[in-house]
Amino acid sequence: MFQAAAKTLSVAATTSSVSRGVLVSVRHYCRRTPATLRVSEALSAAKLGENVKVKGWVRSVRPQKANLFLHVNDGSSLQSLQVVASSELNDLLLTFGSAVEVTGTLRKSPHQKQPVELEADQIHVVGECNPVDFPFKIKERHGLEYIRQFPHLRCRTNAFSSLLRIRSEATSAVHSYFKENGFVQIHTPVITSNDCEGAGELFQVEPPLPENEEDEKFFFSVPAFLTVSGQLHLEVMSGAFSRVYSFGPTFRAENSQSRRHLAEFYMVEAEVSFTQSLEDLTKVMEDMFRSATEHVLAHCAEDVDLFHKHVTPGHRDTVEAMLKKRFPAITYSEAIDILNRSSQKFAFPTDWGCDLQTEHEKYLVKHCGNVPVFVTDYPYDLKPFYARDNQDHPAHTAAAVDLLVPGVGELCGGSLREERMDLLRARLEELGLEDTYSWYLDMRRFGSVPHGGFGMGFERYLQCILGVDNIKDVIPFPRFSHSCLL
Repeated sequence: MFQAAAKTLSVAATTSSVSRGVLVSVRHYCRRTPATLRVSEALSAAKLGENVKVKGWVRSVRPQKANLFLHVNDGSSLQSLQVVASSELNDLLLTFGSAVEVTGTLRKSPHQKQPVELEADQIHVVGECNPVDFPFKIKERHGLEYIRQFPHLRCRTNAFSSLLRIRSEATSAVHSYFKENGFVQIHTPVITSNDCEGAGELFQVEPPLPENEEDEKFFFSVPAFLTVSGQLHLEVMSGAFSRVYSFGPTFRAENSQSRRHLAEFYMVEAEVSFTQSLEDLTKVMEDMFRSATEHVLAHCAEDVDLFHKHVTPGHRDTVEAMLKKRFPAITYSEAIDILNRSSQKFAFPTDWGCDLQTEHEKYLVKHCGNVPVFVTDYPYDLKPFYARDNQDHPAHTAAAVDLLVPGVGELCGGSLREERMDLLRARLEELGLEDTYSWYLDMRRFGSVPHGGFGMGFERYLQCILGVDNIKDVIPFPRFSHSCLL
């Protein structure tokens, strides 16, 4: 029944009356070559009355005695294009999930729910689909957890195709924000010899060496890893550019299958020169968050609504509240005090000097009105070597900041960078890193300026604005421990 060869379905008769005034005639074939439109272009009604061709996948098939109704989608829009054809064009190959090319005349639709419809005179089945074996069923709304089992097919669903359009638009919005604010994009390397975070959660990169080179210990002559952050490379560039950013993949060899961690994810990172104020960094974080979110809400309204209505009902109110209010800021010490005065019982300790855990972060967000909140001035020992020492003895904190957001916890993390040579050298010597980072000290010797920067997890940002609980549902191909499908 489901053969490999594609099949063209067309009307052979010279004239054939179809209900609702659809007339199919051989005269159609005498017209000039039809314009090929994306579904979104067809739905804009710019080509009404013209002979056009649309290519896509069948989302529904409804045969009737005289007519055949299809809905076709090509990923350019959440809304599908209705196709009306003679029942003579119906065929067993034309099923839910099959790929088709449809040629016909674009007409205004008599139904209010759709602006146009395509009166088909030819349907070409490009790729067959057996609906019995296809894991997604017509007229059935599948949950994100279910479709996650099929990373090679889940883009065919409404929810995930909406997510991918939102992700694409959010990517453009981030780039637009930085371009409009004078940042230069830097392509930082994926393979690096440094561990920026100092946590040791690194994937080592080492190809098999030829037999005659077995004496060579490393391919790059030094240990090399997949990057955990482009920050240090951005710091290099901040010695010549006052504002730089990067947006690319980063990696953590963290043995976690939690709802908020991935082994491969995307990071937005920025570095600003000539600043000695955390407020300069928090302003960029907040402005970028607002700009990107407003852009997504404006340009992906239907797709975002799908999530806020059917996937995460009520989350739209949370997003609107985040955009209406300025983000408050509290110090780490104030945060610890808030946690210790809480009646809530936490699984992790809340002593001064302890790192904040997800449960603490989410509580702090709710305490501050369920809007994003900045936490500043963390204990110095919790932060990497490059964080600027506040020299506020006996507390001894670093000029570091995290942005905590509803439903997720930490979204952004950043700091002012230590530009004072004596303090930086002492810190590296204390950690036994003075040889490894001798080049970093060089940057402080030649035209160094006070600077700072931050990183934002892009997938966590999408979780935040859409209300998605599991980070694996906002990235096309999730990688995590014990899972690397495709």
